[in-house]
Amino acid sequence: MKVDGEWLTAAPTQAVLGMLESGGHVAYAVGGCVRNALMGVAVADVDIATDASPQRVVALAQAAGLKPVPTGIDHGTVTVVADGIGHEVTTFRTDVETNGRHAVVRFSSCMAEDAQRRDFTMNALYADARGQVFDPVGGLPDLQARRVRFIGDASARIAEDYLRILRFFRFCAWYADPAQGMDPVALAGIADGLDGLESLSAERVGQELLKLLAAPDPAPAVATMSQLGVLARVLPGAVPDALAPLVHLEAGLTPDPLRRLAVLGADGEGLRLSKHQKKRLTLYREASGSLAEIAWRHGETIARDIALIRAASLGQTLDPETEVAIAKGVAAVFPVKPRDLMPGLQGAALGAALKDMETRWIASGFALTKDELIG
Repeated sequence: MKVDGEWLTAAPTQAVLGMLESGGHVAYAVGGCVRNALMGVAVADVDIATDASPQRVVALAQAAGLKPVPTGIDHGTVTVVADGIGHEVTTFRTDVETNGRHAVVRFSSCMAEDAQRRDFTMNALYADARGQVFDPVGGLPDLQARRVRFIGDASARIAEDYLRILRFFRFCAWYADPAQGMDPVALAGIADGLDGLESLSAERVGQELLKLLAAPDPAPAVATMSQLGVLARVLPGAVPDALAPLVHLEAGLTPDPLRRLAVLGADGEGLRLSKHQKKRLTLYREASGSLAEIAWRHGETIARDIALIRAASLGQTLDPETEVAIAKGVAAVFPVKPRDLMPGLQGAALGAALKDMETRWIASGFALTKDELIG
């Protein structure tokens, strides 16, 4: 089988692959780029595997006028920049020791050994500079069937890095055929490895969960996570019931992982989210009042998200007046300024008066004028 596309034929990618081959080594695009190209999904980055040592990669790149950056040279990875585009070039590796989070590796000259240390069969596909695909672990049938399956023994692959439990559900959400159901061998291995989730950092868990929730429809995967006890381990308090209704209500909207995280009912405290992400989750959880008021206070996007979350949580359809209410709130301008009450009112008394007027103005549907409020 062959694969093609601009991601492979682009001059920078060909320059890196050609640099390695001209130096007497094998070089293959590997992993997500090959998988996505074969599935007709956009390719973001091109990772390259080779039998050249990291030091040899650096030397060849310099000789070819390319820029090598030793981003992970101890683990075999050198980023080679061609025409301003970085390509991660990693020496074939095999695991010597694993502890559930990080592996001790030795470099290898064998593609088959390199493939065996990867997670899923669909991620162990290699393509040379001419697009010829190599499949050392039988990943092509799984890819064609849209089946996510661990390489070799599922429990062993999971024990090498327990984040693979979450990656399994993410890959199922993005690439699997939901009609087939999930691989029972993988699910059994996940059930055996639940305790290992406790060893993962909050940052890694948070990143993986957000990638999962960004899938077109993560609801079946999240439901299975809940059934197996995975969800309770990584997101205590989360309940998946409203996620599928939310996905249905979102039709036509860009999937938003934070909106979906909010509808699970968890606060996300253990995920090490950014300040901006935490602020949004707090708004989703604590904002009260009408949609028009929420739109006035927090803007159109937050108001629409809250409308979706409320409807999904109640198992209801979206109120047909939702957009009208949001537009009304966005357009509203509170007519009273502090200077309108000064100098007669100052300090706390001024703040209290403005607050009282604001409350009455909102209750009137933003209808009261300045004179009506002050008079």
